[in-house]
Amino acid sequence: MKTETIQMLTATFEGHAQQTEGGVEYWLARDLQQLLGYSEWRNFCNTAISKARTACDVSGHVAADHFVDVNKTIQMPKGAEKEIPDIMLSRYACYLIAQNGDSRKQEIAFAQTYFAFQTRRAELIEQRLLETERVSARKKLSATEKELSDVIFEQTGGNNDFALIRSKGDQALFGRSTQAMKAQWKVPDSRPLADFAPTIILKAKDFATEITIFNARQHSMGSESAISREHVTNNEAVRDTLLERGIRPESLPAAEDLKRVERRLATEEKKSLKDPEGPGAER
Repeated sequence: MKTETIQMLTATFEGHAQQTEGGVEYWLARDLQQLLGYSEWRNFCNTAISKARTACDVSGHVAADHFVDVNKTIQMPKGAEKEIPDIMLSRYACYLIAQNGDSRKQEIAFAQTYFAFQTRRAELIEQRLLETERVSARKKLSATEKELSDVIFEQTGGNNDFALIRSKGDQALFGRSTQAMKAQWKVPDSRPLADFAPTIILKAKDFATEITIFNARQHSMGSESAISREHVTNNEAVRDTLLERGIRPESLPAAEDLKRVERRLATEEKKSLKDPEGPGAER
């Protein structure tokens, strides 16, 4: 879809949005009637709106939450006023009406395209947020593991034990070795396992490591064996919590290579500075 069309659809539809005193967004059905090319209110109600209400119920939503009957006052000739029925519509209700409208109407075709674009855009934005969260979780884990390495050096006089302690933590968290998980997730030998771990695992490892750091300092643990026992205990506790919630760490699929995700986010960031339409806009 071309930029001009997207801008037209956005301005036309979004320009008719209103808000309640509580800040709830809504559209009036009589405004939408004109936008969608229906000349008769009765026909609009009995076809598009009626079908949309049914679709709302079938989808498991409460139609009354999305279609609210109201009265609208209009000006009549010679200064008289008249109340006519109208309907307050949620954005979801507008989408359903467009989907159930007369597809032969150009306005309906435009509206369907508009909502398809908005849906795809929302999906891409959600994906970007999830990827950004994972990148942040990975950076946080890296910082926490560096702090643990520093603690080990401060309290044992050497930092050669960090890799061993981390490996024991992996064994406790996954129930199998780091190398076994690398083989399962097809992680190159030169890359850290965490670069292919899903967000939930990154946060789990980070939490266990934070506890190890705290207790190692709190109890002045001065040997590799003491810190290792602490780290194993913490990872086992985190594993038990995950298992109780139906999450088996070693059964989770590998996530996308984090370096690839970071490159994609960087590229999209550069594009967004040049493209005001944001993610998902087509040319």
